[in-house]
Amino acid sequence: MAVFNLLKLSMLLTLLSDVKLTSWPMQKQTVPDTCNRIECPTYDVVYSGYGYEIRAYNSSMWSTTSSIDDISFVSATRTGFLQLFKYIQGGNTYNQKIEMTGPVLTEIAPSDGPFCESSFLVSFYLPKKNQADPPPADGITIQKWGLTYVAVRRFGGFVTDSMVGVEAAALSASISGTVWSDAIKKSHAGEITTEYMVAQYNSPFEFDNRVNEIWFRFNM
Repeated sequence: MAVFNLLKLSMLLTLLSDVKLTSWPMQKQTVPDTCNRIECPTYDVVYSGYGYEIRAYNSSMWSTTSSIDDISFVSATRTGFLQLFKYIQGGNTYNQKIEMTGPVLTEIAPSDGPFCESSFLVSFYLPKKNQADPPPADGITIQKWGLTYVAVRRFGGFVTDSMVGVEAAALSASISGTVWSDAIKKSHAGEITTEYMVAQYNSPFEFDNRVNEIWFRFNM
């Protein structure tokens, strides 16, 4: 019996050593703590898998920058964030202040090579009270999502340029061979490189319990 228990413990330790502690376990996750303080878009969890979650966003609106060409995700997101922060502070046609929301969402159209510029779109979620008549502004467009499915992988820490591709590849590996992977491929057919998004929920001044996500958006 002692030998049997030792073998079980050894197997458990082996399994745990292969688990990435920054990724999701195999159950539904709670919303980030940030979304208890500021407004975030609502969604339904369609499926929870190992290392990923499938969500359905029923309806949401986003204020989005013009395309930003850069070799750095961090630099492009900072540029877009400053444009959007000016917008919500009253830099719009209505001179209207808009409450901060989460997450900051950066859409990436990857370049063909390691030293070529990628294209980035940075977005803020529009609060519900502003969605009926979103304030217009130069360089800012309003995107309205209908029913949209998203494959999501969560990870922590401060997002770096090197981290983004690694986490996106991990999400792709997690859903490989699933019906979700097939749907994503069909939704992105014709793209030279698959576009994806990075969602960041925390202020840059928060150091603990940071929540970030990789999103693959698709249609069913």
